[in-house]
Amino acid sequence: MKENVVIVGQKPTMNYVLACLTLFHQGFSDVVIKARGKAISKAIDVVNIVKEKFIPTAKIKSLELGNERLVTERGDVVNLSTLTIILTKE
Repeated sequence: MKENVVIVGQKPTMNYVLACLTLFHQGFSDVVIKARGKAISKAIDVVNIVKEKFIPTAKIKSLELGNERLVTERGDVVNLSTLTIILTKE
């Protein structure tokens, strides 16, 4: 996995915001934010907080919507939405 990827999950939103800010501070010009399922709305919140509160020059370079098929423990097949946002700092 690349070093400039933040995978959004169940932790508090500000943890992911801090991860993005840390990557930008380390010199990365792009940060990839990935989420799936219920975490998608949190990923969007992360992007908005980074752009509005901390780095006003940050822009969304690309946004990709996707779909993953998962097999549950019971053997059911579930479609799970995915989101990948590349945030760039100018």
